[in-house]
Order: sequence, then structure tokens, then C-alpha cells
Amino acid sequence: MNEELTRRLHAAAEAHQPDRARILARMERGMSGAPADPRESSGTRPWPRVALASLATAGILAVGGFAVAAIVESPPDRPDISATPAAPSAPSAPSASGTPRPTPSAPTTGSPTAPDRPSSTSPSPATSGSAGSARPGSAHVQDGPLWSAGSLDAGSNTYWAQSNITLKATQPLTALTLELRITQTGGVQSTGSWRTLPADDFTVTVQNEGGAVVYRWTLKPGRTVPAGQHVFAGQYNHAAGEREAQHDGYRVDANGPRGALSVWGGFTPTR
Repeated sequence: MNEELTRRLHAAAEAHQPDRARILARMERGMSGAPADPRESSGTRPWPRVALASLATAGILAVGGFAVAAIVESPPDRPDISATPAAPSAPSAPSASGTPRPTPSAPTTGSPTAPDRPSSTSPSPATSGSAGSARPGSAHVQDGPLWSAGSLDAGSNTYWAQSNITLKATQPLTALTLELRITQTGGVQSTGSWRTLPADDFTVTVQNEGGAVVYRWTLKPGRTVPAGQHVFAGQYNHAAGEREAQHDGYRVDANGPRGALSVWGGFTPTR
């Protein structure tokens, strides 16, 4: 009810336009003594009535002005919906990276070609021998035109090692399977392998067999190992401490112009 009345008064006050000219004319006639009504006698001067009319007019104007000011200055109490604060957005959760970095391999010594990429399948031996049959402590490092030697690389350290097998062939080889066995003495895990012969000439596998990490290089059919000196190497992490190379071994089975050849042996520790 109060809001409706206030709204109507507000509208009426805004629409009201007083006739200032007419009011001033009446006031001038009252002050000059002219009668307000032409029917009145010109000789009479009703001063009390003129004064009362002027005061009444001034009072009406004053009251109207106060009413308009009151309406304008006192707007209805309405809630300001624009002041409602927006709900803050939820902060994004910080990203965390808990993935540990892999242990880098020690730099490869010598001048190898591209590192080998192990195959998921295990090929059969290329010759009639039983690759990997040699045991630590036994050695047969030369068979006719084929000679071999095993050594622990000088770049090996307390946590990482590289085992090298050096082959010397005085005649080309038409088949070759080389097996390197690294006994699992704690924490042994392959970190790669390489050879000085072309990578495309060999199939490479790395597997856990019989308590050892076993690397195998098998010459692909139709390929040939030329006469000369060649190096094969297996790289691996191990438990802290000096690598006990006396527990590791290798075996090579090959075919040459004179038939099947086999050599095997162990590894000489670094000094």
C-alpha cells in the first residue's frame, strides 16, 4: 500500500507543471489593488483577502516543493540484486609430478655402432652347439680360426657395468650365435647392448633365464661376419658395490669354412 501511494505521488509530482505566469499575474494584481473579480467594484480594495490569497498560494507551492523533494530523496526500499557477489570459482589443483627420472646409462666406451634393439622372441641357435652351456670357471677361448676374450669394461662403476666379448676371426663366418650371461647377484637390470657389426645383421634378445640376465645376438640367415676383430657388449645396473664378474660367462657358436666352431669363457675384472 505504501509503495503504491509513494509511486503515485512520485508520478504526480513529476507531471505537475505550475503556471508561473498566472500566479505572478494574480500576485501583481493583489499588490496593485486591482480586484480579482471584474464584478467587484473598482473603488474597493480588499487587502485582507489579497494577502490571504497570496499567503495561501505561497504555502501551496512550498508544501508541493517539500513533497516532491521528499519523494525524490526517499526512493522505496528495494533490494539491489546487482550487488549480490558472484560465487568464487574453485581453485585449480596444482599439478604434481612424482615420476622419478630413469637412471642414465654410463657412456659407452669404444666405437660401437647404433645400440641393439632387443626382439621379443627368442631365436633358435644358428649352429649345432648349445649356446650358454659354458659355466663360470670353464674356458675354451679358441677354436681354429675363431678366438675370444671376455672383460669387464673400464668404464664400469659401483652401480653400473658393461661386459665386453671380443671375437677375432681369421675367416668369414656364415652363422653366429653369441650368448652373454650376467648372473643375478642383486639389482641386475639391462640398460642396453651394442656391437661393432651392423645392427641389421643381427636379431637381439634380452631375457631373464635361470637366475641370470641373458643377452643373445644371432646372425640373420644370408648374412656373413667378415674376418677381423669384433666386439659385443651388454650393459646393466647392479647392486651397489664392485661387480663380481667371476660369476658371469659367455659362449659363441659359429659356422666357418671348416664347419662348426665354439668358444666360451669368463670375464677378467678391471684393475
